[in-house]
Amino acid sequence: MTDTVRVLPRRDFHHLLTALAGRGYCVVGPTLRDGAIVYDEIHTVSDLPEGWADRQDGGTYRLERRSDAALFGYAVGPHSWKKFLFPPRARLWQADRQPQGFTLRAEPLDTPPYAFLGVRSCELHAIAIQDKVFMDTDPQYRAHRERAFLVAVNCGQAGGTCFCVSMNTGPRAESGFDLSLTEILEDGRHKFTVEAGSERGREVLQLLPAEDAGAADLEASARCTARAVQQMGRSMDATGVPELLARNLEHPRWDEVASRCLACANCTMACPTCFCSTVEDTTDLTGDHAERWRSWDSCFTMGFSLVHGGSVRSSTKSRYRQWLTHKLSTWHDQFGTSGCVGCGRCITWCPVAIDLTQEVAAIRDSEEPHGNDR
Repeated sequence: MTDTVRVLPRRDFHHLLTALAGRGYCVVGPTLRDGAIVYDEIHTVSDLPEGWADRQDGGTYRLERRSDAALFGYAVGPHSWKKFLFPPRARLWQADRQPQGFTLRAEPLDTPPYAFLGVRSCELHAIAIQDKVFMDTDPQYRAHRERAFLVAVNCGQAGGTCFCVSMNTGPRAESGFDLSLTEILEDGRHKFTVEAGSERGREVLQLLPAEDAGAADLEASARCTARAVQQMGRSMDATGVPELLARNLEHPRWDEVASRCLACANCTMACPTCFCSTVEDTTDLTGDHAERWRSWDSCFTMGFSLVHGGSVRSSTKSRYRQWLTHKLSTWHDQFGTSGCVGCGRCITWCPVAIDLTQEVAAIRDSEEPHGNDR
């Protein structure tokens, strides 16, 4: 349940960054780097991708200039917030040799809290999914997550590979945020509607030079996300997908997609919900100091399912099938929800433009009668 909607003029947006930094948060948000919009630490409004949009399609990502000065006029980039809550590489513990054995030292959990600025609705759902995976099992994740301040931004336009409407995960954030923004650019006006979704959010909102929103502001905010609904670049019929895939584990479509798949793992690295990892133990040359590190892994690598005697999934076909059926089918059995939030990253960042919405549609289509068979 959110509070009364307030309005923050664009000229006063910097007050939000100041308020978050003043409360001890490390503010992370979208910024331009290496030809993409990525999430990184930001300090001023000038760090944001003002006036930039992204053009996305299967295997395609390009930045282009907008005709306005929108701060959040893009969809999503290659990064997701999991890189901060569940880092790609993290030390778990250290051990030092002592006369009577080893002394084990866990990693400290007192790092500065994050404030995530620009979290899309699909990404809020992705964070909620990873909460189910890690909150009760990973102290490092829990320490970051419990202190994180989430500033959602409702989408004003969709990307070419977005399908959050199909997954019921966007484009408007309904819950899971501390503050929610909608960027309004109409009739020469540039401002943000702001809603608080938590007590922490209400406290920050009180620090901002914002006024109560009027009916025209609320209507403009609604039009913003309504446009995004109409602009979805992809769609997927999510009805009965778990059962559909479970019935078709030997479908010839798996061979077809495997002939194109490079097993590069780009899809799992870009995905905001994939959580596979591996651990590595290292020691110094003296043998007096040891460390355990965790790194992201992928079910697309041959070694991921390696057991005595060889890999359980030795073919690209079996590895792609494992990924897709887990993401859209058995994830429901494991966590009570789909593992896909419709962000489209796996489509955009696949070098050969494999599209899971097309793969599901092809398998579904093969089960439906056609032509004279109807």
